[in-house]
Amino acid sequence: MKNTTYFNGKVILVVGLAKSGLAAGKLLHKLGAEVIVNDYKPLAENPQALELQELGIEVICGGHPLEIMDRKFDLVVKNPGIPYSNPLIQKALEKGISVVTEIEIASIISEAEMIAITGSNGKTTTTTLIYEMLKESKRVPLLAGNIGTVSCEVAENATAENILVTEVSSFQLMGTREFHPKIAVFLNLFDAHLDYHGTRNDYGLAKAKIFENLTSVDFCVVNEDDLEVMMLSEKALGTKVLFSVKKKVENGAYIENNCIYFQNEEIISLEKVVLPGAHNLENILAAICAAKLAGATTSQIVEVLSTFAGVKHRTQFVTEINDRKFYNDSKATNMLATKVAITAFTQPVILLAGGLDRGNEFDELIPDLKKLKGIVLYGETAPKLERAAVKAGLTFIKIVNNVTEAVNLAYQYSESGDVILLSPACASWDQFKTFEERGETFIEAVYKLAK
Repeated sequence: MKNTTYFNGKVILVVGLAKSGLAAGKLLHKLGAEVIVNDYKPLAENPQALELQELGIEVICGGHPLEIMDRKFDLVVKNPGIPYSNPLIQKALEKGISVVTEIEIASIISEAEMIAITGSNGKTTTTTLIYEMLKESKRVPLLAGNIGTVSCEVAENATAENILVTEVSSFQLMGTREFHPKIAVFLNLFDAHLDYHGTRNDYGLAKAKIFENLTSVDFCVVNEDDLEVMMLSEKALGTKVLFSVKKKVENGAYIENNCIYFQNEEIISLEKVVLPGAHNLENILAAICAAKLAGATTSQIVEVLSTFAGVKHRTQFVTEINDRKFYNDSKATNMLATKVAITAFTQPVILLAGGLDRGNEFDELIPDLKKLKGIVLYGETAPKLERAAVKAGLTFIKIVNNVTEAVNLAYQYSESGDVILLSPACASWDQFKTFEERGETFIEAVYKLAK
């Protein structure tokens, strides 16, 4: 760990707990900061706040009282999910106090160089691929970030012998000032989280903060096929390394003669790649670029691509029951992700979808819904998805109360050779705390059905 005195003596407010707030609070306290923690959940129902309180950290729970900001703070560290419209955050900004997320802390203290991966879709798959590809390199990779392990917690114990492979969201990137990866990967940009960011332009600018502090000795890995991503990377000072599924790019990864290449080196034939779905080719190419730049061997890359079949909750094969295959794609929290999942299959598909209502309609999905055998809907968006399914001409459209009921009804309607796919096209927060919880509920329902 470096810059161990950076936070010493500073008065820091941590707003919002969950995993990131808990980790940030503990680390900042350890580094000598005076930490005050504020969380909306009441103290009696808040084991994370109680844990911090036992360390001698002041906790204020049960709301976000504005009078907290009467104190003089050097820094505010907020949970990424808390919007900037929150009155407490607004007050901090009005007072000129920097508001950051915990990945800023990770970047400041990490002795290990960092690969940071962002984009609307494919982040988790790409992050996992890079991590696996680097396992035989000179530096030991550490998995961190939005993929499930808090970055500052990992960075605390990382050394120069490691390299952090970190998935970062637009929510996290908005709260950065000095965040500085060695390799920044920007996969794609589609409409997502507009309820948080307001406009697609602001969403794109938040993502583009991944490039903000790069220098000429750093690298930015960019999707040549995504015009917006290319435009957002124009001012990046790092060396640009491109990837494309459509054309040859000399300084990057591409497909030619049914093989994947990196900088004119043949890596692997497409027929040996086991990760399903054409959409994953972009993720694979981006991962190869980042891994190669970080020192991965070709043999390890080939080994990973020959064996890696996907990550949990992202078009994850669960099991087969009476010749029906069940797939968990709970991480599909927007329409594009669901479009991609539907097109990954040639078999008849019964789709399970629905979730948090963010105000949008689903007409954009209609061309893909036409390909389905049927659809089972649940959650706040069920009526909106039903309207889109009717417009698509589907004859089997059912609305149920929850994911478990959806699994059972889809199976009853299915036939031999069908795929039953959970790909919600919505966030999970109407019925679940996380998309992972939603996916686990689906898996549990499938295995219960199998019994």
